[in-house]
Amino acid sequence: MNFLLTASGLRNETERDALRDMVGRPFGSANVVYVPTASVAEPGDHGWLLADMNRLHGLGWRQFDVLELNGLPRRTVLDRLLNADVIYVGGGNHYHLARSITGNGLADGFLEALESRVYVGFSAGSMIFSRHLTGHSADVIGDTADLHVLGTATVEPPFGLFDWYLKPHLYSPDFPERDDAWADRIVAKADFPIYFLDDETAVRVRDGEVDVISEGRWRFHS
Repeated sequence: MNFLLTASGLRNETERDALRDMVGRPFGSANVVYVPTASVAEPGDHGWLLADMNRLHGLGWRQFDVLELNGLPRRTVLDRLLNADVIYVGGGNHYHLARSITGNGLADGFLEALESRVYVGFSAGSMIFSRHLTGHSADVIGDTADLHVLGTATVEPPFGLFDWYLKPHLYSPDFPERDDAWADRIVAKADFPIYFLDDETAVRVRDGEVDVISEGRWRFHS
């Protein structure tokens, strides 16, 4: 399995080069599917979503598909994933995304598709693979409000592949509270490893090997 887990999409050439290497052929000869499901649970202006879609589309894919995980038959969703060479899952509410995967019985099929495809995550799309994506981690991170807007206080990790947790947007002007003091407060409560990524950074996982690629700044708490 190959993952490029970005904080804020493919914003720099280092991340784009990493994806080219993982795909192994020109983007013009590959299919990508964009999953915007997490964004649906976010209120307000969605210009950030359109900017991310346009940035990805601009790479010049053979086919650019858009797939919502809710409302379609399970087999249809999985067939669309299998038709892609790159599965790109966008940002928004990671708890809504996780619940959409588990609630629609997609986890096993998703993992099957990822055996021979490249996965790219943007923010929420990068957060759903930790086994620590639970109500406890919501309390540690301080984002239980994102669960409460869904009318629940619990969430199941849909995959549980990684022992570490990923938290994006460190030092981001869009999230001015996410500074070192914010990260330090989380670390003081955390009983699991955490990658804190700024918007120019990604965690790359290739065949179980984990590294960080960045044109910015990041922190790791073990």
